[in-house]
Amino acid sequence: MDLSNRTVLIVGGTSGIGRELARRFVAAGSTVAVAGRSTTALAELAREGIGTFTLDVTDGTSVTRAREAVLAQYPQLDTVVTMSGVMHLEDLRDPAHFQAAQVTVNTNLLGTIRVTDAFTPHLIQQGAGTFVTVTSGIAYLPFPPMPTYAASKAAVHAYSEALRAQLKGTGVGVVELVPPAVATAGQEKVNPNALPLDAFATEVMQLLARNPTPDEILVEGVHMHRWAERDGTYQDLVAQRTKALAMLPGRQN
Repeated sequence: MDLSNRTVLIVGGTSGIGRELARRFVAAGSTVAVAGRSTTALAELAREGIGTFTLDVTDGTSVTRAREAVLAQYPQLDTVVTMSGVMHLEDLRDPAHFQAAQVTVNTNLLGTIRVTDAFTPHLIQQGAGTFVTVTSGIAYLPFPPMPTYAASKAAVHAYSEALRAQLKGTGVGVVELVPPAVATAGQEKVNPNALPLDAFATEVMQLLARNPTPDEILVEGVHMHRWAERDGTYQDLVAQRTKALAMLPGRQN
């Protein structure tokens, strides 16, 4: 991927990983726009010279409206990154968790589908472009306190594989970004092993620049998740991660 000459839309790029990647693409020479819900964050990004659009991935009308606005301003758009996601703790012994599960699936999985559906015709018509979907190490190595988050990210992985297969021959590629825990959005407070955001973003950009670009962007820190089953460490790692169920209110085992 030539990072110096792309026109990039990052959906969900108003904070954390997405915001840092937006800045990295700009620094590399690409034209960048960010879409999201936070008007305050969008205003801050606009002051940095980044294009901004209001978009709620859980609302199909909002996605359609944003697509029309984006393509009117950036008709050469060739890269769409789908970053939007939520992460909730859930106690599956309590049926009240279902609301969190619904929000998670609607945002993480259906939000990804809404965004890719919105821009697929444009990229196919251009005959070139890239979707970058975002999953998680938790898609491959579940974290029991966040069951629906893990399931939604595993689903995005499967969807990305199918999207790549169906777009073969169109000139449109699909790249899956698989982050480990990154020290942003509060992760740095609860996980001392979270990867520093700067180091993560640097490695991601290096991997994106490879020729050919890998189908999966796997920084070194996520290999233990991605390859746990292959390496025979899966059961032991899941057992270790199950201890984190003590995070749930009223749960010690």
